Amino acid sequence: MNRLQQKDLVVKGQLLPVMEHFYTIQGEGYQSGKAAYFVRLGGCTVGCHWCDVKDSWEASDHPLMDVEEIGKLTLNGKADLVVITGGEPVTYNLDPLTKQLKSLNKYLAMETSGAFPLTGEWDWICLSPKKNKPPQEEFYQLAHELKVIIFNKDDFKWAEQHRARVNADCKLYLQVEWSKSDSMMPFVVEYVKNNPEWTISVQSHKYIDVP
Repeated sequence: MNRLQQKDLVVKGQLLPVMEHFYTIQGEGYQSGKAAYFVRLGGCTVGCHWCDVKDSWEASDHPLMDVEEIGKLTLNGKADLVVITGGEPVTYNLDPLTKQLKSLNKYLAMETSGAFPLTGEWDWICLSPKKNKPPQEEFYQLAHELKVIIFNKDDFKWAEQHRARVNADCKLYLQVEWSKSDSMMPFVVEYVKNNPEWTISVQSHKYIDVP
């Protein structure tokens, strides 16, 4: 297969760059503590300076995999939950991938900044908005979970701006950026005590030492 053919299949969503995949425990947000098969797609132009997976940014660094092959990988875990993350997964047409995974009776969750239009069929959408490229409007009504990363005190205002836009059933989470855990967690604790509609999300996978 030549590069032009590969590019065409990537555009169609039949081939996707996969940085890594693994069976683990979801460590963050609403699904925290559940067994899940993670598929991390390569490629991201959002470019958060505090991103802890910057190796995912360049799509060409990661092998292209057919969606049927990706689906077979998820069968290596016993859980029905499959989490698609990145990078930025909505960079791609995810219709073929979700169709394939649905045919395997998987429960599909995605973690996204919402920077680009949504594709695919999802059971759970975790919207984590980023300042460099704010979400597309459609995500506010479709998100099941809003997870805002707190790097400094100004991020509380950012969080409230997005809380005002999400649907009434959306779960609300504040998560301290890992490198700021010691300095910012006391402020997040006080904020949630004063604004109990929010819940603290802790990166528990980093404490229990799983991917």
